[in-house]
Amino acid sequence: MAENIKIVATNRKAGFEYFLQEKFEAGLALLGTEIKSIRAGQVSIAESYVDVENAGSAWLIEAHIAPYEQGSRFNHEPRRKRRLLLHKKQIRELWVAVRQKGMTIVPTRLYLKDGRAKIEIAIARGKKAYDKRAAIAKRDEARMKEREVRVR
Repeated sequence: MAENIKIVATNRKAGFEYFLQEKFEAGLALLGTEIKSIRAGQVSIAESYVDVENAGSAWLIEAHIAPYEQGSRFNHEPRRKRRLLLHKKQIRELWVAVRQKGMTIVPTRLYLKDGRAKIEIAIARGKKAYDKRAAIAKRDEARMKEREVRVR
């Protein structure tokens, strides 16, 4: 069975700011106008993060889903907390991981899978400044090698 996936938003900064470890796929509990805005691509997850409350529920916080243009007075709040739909075992695993020093949960991409909004989240450890500089140097080196190959 082929999965129909359309990537709506990615968090490119997450891979640069954090060491991404284990990834999870979660559903989102959304309102009607929110899913319409997501389908229109009016979403940003760059500043967002995930919070796990008492090993019972996971929430997506600070994700911006623009108000739907054809929405009436029943339109949604753009930066409201949104519940993540995960299994209890997965929520417990996230909760245990976040209790460790330096660990957090960041969303990496938001996509539509068979018409349903899904978010890929990752357990992450923050990078130090020297790690970021090393990543930039490695990327620049790869770019220079690519240029040399193209010139030849």
